[in-house]
Amino acid sequence: MRRFGGLLLLAALAICSLRATAAAPAGVLAVAAEGTQFRVTLADGRILRSQDLVGAALIVSSASGPVKLRIAALERDPTAATDDVWLHTLLVEAPDGTSHNLCEPGPDGRVQAFPLANHVAADGGTENTTPEQFELVCTGGVRGKCVRFGYRPWVSEEERLYNACTRMTRADYCGLGEGTTRDGMEIDYYDSRGIQQSANNPALSFEAGWTERGAVCVNHPRVSDNVSLERLGAACPRLAGHLGDGCTEMAARAAGAILFNQSRR
Repeated sequence: MRRFGGLLLLAALAICSLRATAAAPAGVLAVAAEGTQFRVTLADGRILRSQDLVGAALIVSSASGPVKLRIAALERDPTAATDDVWLHTLLVEAPDGTSHNLCEPGPDGRVQAFPLANHVAADGGTENTTPEQFELVCTGGVRGKCVRFGYRPWVSEEERLYNACTRMTRADYCGLGEGTTRDGMEIDYYDSRGIQQSANNPALSFEAGWTERGAVCVNHPRVSDNVSLERLGAACPRLAGHLGDGCTEMAARAAGAILFNQSRR
């Protein structure tokens, strides 16, 4: 049921219960993602959002069949770059009454998720979907991290940055959906809009400049054991001639990069 990265494609069907303080719904017309919240439209015209749904159980459809999810808790993300990221504790409830968290712990120990009207495309990038066709994204996954970094795909001016962030976070230099990083790598990232700014850590040096299609140039690979500049040049003809010391922040900006990062050599 769970995919790697903590993603679950959903088409919500119904709310089967609400917390005791909420009135029983007259009928559910639609369940959709609104930013990082659930938005439930009832037949009587009411709109319920995540704050109204704590304690509710959603019967949803997935590739493996109907799944019962309970929204056990909700909080505004205290570390996100924006104030509109809501973190849900989602429990998968089994027929025998047992339950387990939808997500596994991320680097910060959080086991939370949120709905996102977005899915992974064939080339490893992402595409926005209709609000009713959304995925649940765990905070520890790449896509969850990029939203928390401040790159919100539902904001038109930030959609390209969000996609560039998913490429950068995975070190997907070629833009083919093939990550070359590993867990625990330290990076500093910043962007052309000033959402994130460099920490100017002297221990780090410029690694690459990014667009939604991958890197525009690479100074050094983040994990040399996983990929070398020579292998990158052979695998990604468009990067040939844009590898090594000639890849600076200035050169990356000139080549159209909108996101930049530094890492240890």
